[in-house]
Amino acid sequence: MRRFAASVRATEPQLTALDQRVGDGDFGTNLMAGLDATVAALDKAAGSAATGRAARAGEPLQTAATAFLDGVGGTSGPLFGLLLEELAVAAAVPVLDVAVLRSGLTNGLAAIRRVGEARPGDKTLVDALCPACEALRVCPVEAGPRAALAHASRAAWEGVRGTARLRARRGRASYVGGRATGVPDPGAVGIGLLLSSAGGTVTALAPLLADPEAAEAE
Repeated sequence: MRRFAASVRATEPQLTALDQRVGDGDFGTNLMAGLDATVAALDKAAGSAATGRAARAGEPLQTAATAFLDGVGGTSGPLFGLLLEELAVAAAVPVLDVAVLRSGLTNGLAAIRRVGEARPGDKTLVDALCPACEALRVCPVEAGPRAALAHASRAAWEGVRGTARLRARRGRASYVGGRATGVPDPGAVGIGLLLSSAGGTVTALAPLLADPEAAEAE
């Protein structure tokens, strides 16, 4: 979660620029607000934690879920909060493995679709979450969490790049019609950042948004 915050902080101007083209321009600000609140709560919990007890993975995820659900406005707060909450529920176990990640991400996707009624192809964060869930579904159970999340993040970024070709049918981008075509969905980018941050801080979006096939053709 701390790396996710660092990734969003590093790319917030780029997130804002994307959202200015398809929405209200506040996605990066809202995401950063939720993560600032998350980090502050994690710092507070670390300072008062009982010594000698290691936190389970679900605890910081639940801290983040609460920060987003209680304190972030717009569409992004509740949706990211729901995803983080389902991940927290799944991760409230002694050992984090592929099955736990698969369950949390899949249940998070279901909760988001239930609330937002978005489907794949609507140009929303669902278009990044669906391929990430599928990647975890086929990921070998013996793979470690880091390898599984790297697999999921690659699939998510493929979905992110695919949103640039879609016409929005849900969310703020649907209001601007064809003007959103060619622009990746900011919410989907946020999902990519969340998953990629498991392996390290993301400092620039351009390499992740570039079409690999186009680069090879050049």
